[in-house]
Amino acid sequence: MPGTKGREPWGDKRRKKPSSGVLPGADRHLVTRFSYGLTKDLVRDVRRHGADAWFAQQLSPGKVSDGPGGVSDDWWPSLHRSPLDLWQRTQSEVEPGWMVMEDYMRRALVRRVTSRRQVLEVMTELWENHFHVPVGADGVFTHRVAYGDAIRARALGRFSDLLFTVTTHPAMGIYLDNATSTAVHPNENLGRELLELHTVGRGLYTEADVKDSARILTGWRVDVWKTFAAAYSPDDHATGPVRVMGFGDDNRSADGRDLTRRYTDYLAHHPATAKRVARRLATKFVRDEPPQALVDQLAKVYLQHDTAIVPVLKALVASPVFRASRGTKVRDPAEDVVATYRALGVKVRRPAAPDSAAEAILWQTDGLGGRPFSWSRPDGAPITNAAWASAGRMAASFGMHWSMAGGWWPEKDIHYRSPASWLPSKKVRFDDLVDHLSARILFRPASKQLLKACCQATGLKPGTTITKSHDLVEWGMPRLIVTLLDSPAHMTR
Repeated sequence: MPGTKGREPWGDKRRKKPSSGVLPGADRHLVTRFSYGLTKDLVRDVRRHGADAWFAQQLSPGKVSDGPGGVSDDWWPSLHRSPLDLWQRTQSEVEPGWMVMEDYMRRALVRRVTSRRQVLEVMTELWENHFHVPVGADGVFTHRVAYGDAIRARALGRFSDLLFTVTTHPAMGIYLDNATSTAVHPNENLGRELLELHTVGRGLYTEADVKDSARILTGWRVDVWKTFAAAYSPDDHATGPVRVMGFGDDNRSADGRDLTRRYTDYLAHHPATAKRVARRLATKFVRDEPPQALVDQLAKVYLQHDTAIVPVLKALVASPVFRASRGTKVRDPAEDVVATYRALGVKVRRPAAPDSAAEAILWQTDGLGGRPFSWSRPDGAPITNAAWASAGRMAASFGMHWSMAGGWWPEKDIHYRSPASWLPSKKVRFDDLVDHLSARILFRPASKQLLKACCQATGLKPGTTITKSHDLVEWGMPRLIVTLLDSPAHMTR
């Protein structure tokens, strides 16, 4: 090429860096970590007001109008049915519970694609995994939708309120057998996991603590396999003195609801719980092995603010460790699928057929190995890179990216941009087109490495002139777009 002597053609100084649609690195890092992927509208808002202002507003989701996020709420009617209705429908073989739970997963995925309350959606998923109730567990489908909604309502509130709510919720009770626990036969499952997974962690409690933890939680019943109605039963509450670590109570009243609240408040305010919550947030939003100093700092903020989550998140994003952690977190399967929908700007419509996009989005996620809320153990899906960075997972992601780059699957009740619509003008150099696509899909300038990869993928040179009638637009655009989607810039958050 003329003018490229002494350097690679993809380093051509004549390339035009896009000014619109690109976010500064620090802003992109903040917004990408706390969203399911950038979109044109999201970037426009951030460029207009700044990433810090966007984040501050997101921490008060009630102040963020979210018509798009609620568009799918009525697409699956059974998500609004009562526990008894759901149970009767599965008993009469009208609609099995697993189908309802698949629709719950679909609604969660579509919400993540469309919602303007991105931080709320991210935090809701984080807590649903921390207080994990697998959607496939026996009987939980009767209360699982309400459980997720209860977490969403408290995802940016106080951990103490969230802990009490999930501990006493019928879905958790059914899953960990507290729904059938009685004074005569206390079941220890929830009492143990409340300590081991949800709060202080192993090493600080004894088996005697577990037994009294279980006794404290007796009385929260569900009429399983009959009406699935939830109620508190004083007759089933185990009275008598209880002690769990530093918490003690005479436990004289048959109504143990206030005792449960005081017990979960004690656990929520325990220094070990503060550090576990701080480490989980730092692992999710900073890096897999966060510095102990950061964990200690966030735990201190957590306790100083009466377990409120928002001050902890503010302290986290203000830390130098967060600012230095760009590109260190791999997107998990569901995050990858949702981010791909958002990056390509595809529009999902109400499902009208079994293979509509709003239905198929779950199969796409399943194909990558990560159905939402389906982790079989009570510890929830992992949030570290090692769990999601295998060669098999990467290959599955590349296949999903290819199908969507070409608009081939899903293909029903979904709108993709046409290949020609990606062109910024009637005639454009290939290197400028790569810059333009990088700004529109990755929301960052194209690097020399990305341009080189795009040239290799398409067989084109940087200075090639592209028009609507060019072979690239006629049939080769998917190969170009998928190169961007397969890049580390898209695969990480």
